[in-house]
Amino acid sequence: MIIPAKDEAERIGATVTAARALPGVDLVVVVDDGSADTTGRVARAAGARVVRHSRNRGKAAAMETGAEAVRLLDPEEGPGRHLLFLDADLGETAGAAAPLVEPVLAGEADMTIAVFTTRVKLGGHGFVVNLSREGIKKATGWTPAQPLNGQRCLTRTAFEAARPLAHGFGVETGLTIDLLRRGFRVREVEVEMSHRATGGDWHAQLHRARQFRDVARALLARRALPTPTTSR
Repeated sequence: MIIPAKDEAERIGATVTAARALPGVDLVVVVDDGSADTTGRVARAAGARVVRHSRNRGKAAAMETGAEAVRLLDPEEGPGRHLLFLDADLGETAGAAAPLVEPVLAGEADMTIAVFTTRVKLGGHGFVVNLSREGIKKATGWTPAQPLNGQRCLTRTAFEAARPLAHGFGVETGLTIDLLRRGFRVREVEVEMSHRATGGDWHAQLHRARQFRDVARALLARRALPTPTTSR
C-alpha cells in the first residue's frame, strides 16, 4: 500500500493504523512529499515505511516513488505486490478499502477506483470533476462517477503500463485514460470512505485551480480536452 502525504501530521497516523489492519496488507509505504510538519515521523510511529522527498514534487511523483519503494521490498521471485493507493487524509475510514482490492485479487479488474458512498460537501470543486469526467468520456467512451478519486488498486503490470504518469493532480485522469486505451479493465467500486472536507478559503481555491490546470494538461496531452459545451 502507498500513501502520498504532504503536511498531514494530524490525520496520517489514523490513516496508517487503519490501513495496516486491512486483510492481506503487509506493507504500508508513506511518501512524505516535502512536508513542513511531522507527517513522516507520525507515519513511522504508526508502523509505516516512510520515504521522503526533500521538496514537494507533486502527487504523481509521490506515487511513482512509492511504487518503486514497494518494488524494492517485494520478494525477488513472483509477480510482486498489487498496488493500493490511498490518500493521507482518510483517517480511520481507510479501513474500509478492502472492496477495492478484491476484484484485482480475483483477476476481475486491472484497476479499481473508489466511489465514496459517504458524501462530504467538497466546497465547489465540481468544475474540475466535470472536466475530468468529460475528458475521460471523450477519450474512451466511459463515464466515471468519481474520476478524481485517488483511492485505487492496480496490478503492477497495469501501473507500469501507465508510466510515466501524468503530472501532479492530473495523475488520476491520465491513469484512467491510458489504461482504458491500452485495453486494461477498470472498475469503480463503492466504499464507505471519506476525505476531510476541503472548505472554501483561498487556500482551497488555489488548490482547485492547480487541480484544474493539471487535469487540463493531462487531457490536452491525450487529445481529450473537451469543448466548453461538454465540460459544463
